Amino acid sequence: MNRKFTRFLTAALACTMLTGCGISQAQLDEITARYDEKIAALEASIASLESALADSDSVSKEQAKDRGWIIVTDYIDNLGRTDVSDELQQIIDENPNSTIYFPDGAYRIDKPIATPADPKKSVDLHLSNYAAIRAGNNWSSKDAMIRLGGKDAKNDIGTPGSFYSFTGGIVDGRGKANGISIESGRETAVRNVSIKNTIIGIHIFHGANSGSSDSDIYNVNIVGAGGDKSVGVLIQGYDNTLTNMRIANVHYGVNIQSSGNMLRNIHPLYYRGSSTYIRSCGFYDAGGNNWYDYCYSDQFCTGFYIKDNLSNVYDSCFCFWYNGDDGKQIAMRTGGKFNSLVTSIKVGFHSNSKENILLDLGEKGGTGVIQYILTNESRVTGEDHKLHLAGKIIKS
Repeated sequence: MNRKFTRFLTAALACTMLTGCGISQAQLDEITARYDEKIAALEASIASLESALADSDSVSKEQAKDRGWIIVTDYIDNLGRTDVSDELQQIIDENPNSTIYFPDGAYRIDKPIATPADPKKSVDLHLSNYAAIRAGNNWSSKDAMIRLGGKDAKNDIGTPGSFYSFTGGIVDGRGKANGISIESGRETAVRNVSIKNTIIGIHIFHGANSGSSDSDIYNVNIVGAGGDKSVGVLIQGYDNTLTNMRIANVHYGVNIQSSGNMLRNIHPLYYRGSSTYIRSCGFYDAGGNNWYDYCYSDQFCTGFYIKDNLSNVYDSCFCFWYNGDDGKQIAMRTGGKFNSLVTSIKVGFHSNSKENILLDLGEKGGTGVIQYILTNESRVTGEDHKLHLAGKIIKS
């Protein structure tokens, strides 16, 4: 209902009630005017709050100053012509427990910058939407451009400051660098970031909490550098959550070497010719005990690979091929026996492909179950899925 109409209707009802109680018209007009003033102030407050929420990740330099953030362009330029890695590291080191803000522009770094994991020293890096941190021509390091928790390692969630993040902007590896790594600390977040031209987009190392990284990655887009070494996300630490991600131009979309990870709405896309197709994989899992919810492998030779006899949970996942000229398409493959639970998977094989396999077993056997498969069964060439199909194939 329109706010003005609601206000009018409420005032009209109030008028009817009050005039029936002997209130004069002048008194009634005064009450109505005060009522209108209060409603107008409330609407202005709501509008301001809505605007603040809508622009929570889009912050101007003036707003950043008002919030007390450290603004890097007060110390360095944002033209991208010279290496500013030492200056950025100094800003991080000298401003513990601060939000460090990067206005729009280009920031060239010739070597990695590291943030502290110690919550007494930690910082939050916050980039404006078109602020781009780029690897310089002299880049030679095997470390990531941005090393979150890359110094002052600490396993401490009790001290305020343990939650730190990298938010917004662009990280451009220019085909020679890794993007962002999470190396120590707890409760780390990477959000609303565009990662481009990287060998490894995001690398989550073994964490400080007995191997657990406990990080949250969400609303991140990754375009890799192509080639057989290109990986969207490499996960070695335990207990991470990945949500709402698009990944392209990589050999492996997500390579998981650990357990306890939750992946939701992750969509890796293979570019034909960007690596060796027959070994390409949307989701490569060598850790087991991971959860996949609407994860979508697009054009990789193998959609979901499970190493050895490991088990995972797959719910409402999807494999699709927009081209069949490479001749082989595998929805799920195991290195050993099949022990996973698969609920409602949709598989879209291309009509030109000659081998279309729903489940390719490394070894017969296992306790795994596939509940339902939505696909065009006339295109299916393999038989292994029948050993574990508890429901039925529904024609798509």
